[in-house]
Amino acid sequence: MIVEVRMPDGTTHRLEALEGWRVMEVIRDWGLPIKAECGGACACATCHVWVGAEWVAKLPPASDEELEMLDGAFQVDERSRLCCQIIMAEDLDGLEVELAPESLADAPVVRLAVGG
Repeated sequence: MIVEVRMPDGTTHRLEALEGWRVMEVIRDWGLPIKAECGGACACATCHVWVGAEWVAKLPPASDEELEMLDGAFQVDERSRLCCQIIMAEDLDGLEVELAPESLADAPVVRLAVGG
């Protein structure tokens, strides 16, 4: 499965993803600089992404907890999600997300993100 991640600078990375993994984990484990400060516990909004418009309806609705955390994020719109709450599944193969600027970590990219 593939997740396409657009970075705030406009670059796009095609990342291989495993079923059952959180999109945040995929982004982090490929070495892209995502803050994800709470590690996927839905306790912050530092993994805020905008989901590609054609994918919004294919995702399960955001939980009340996720919506509460998104209240603390910037530039939230109908495409906003916390990528720690998006679990990869076969029907999400090709999912497109854009990392919100406030979710970008200061750390440099450690590995080259590549995928099939």
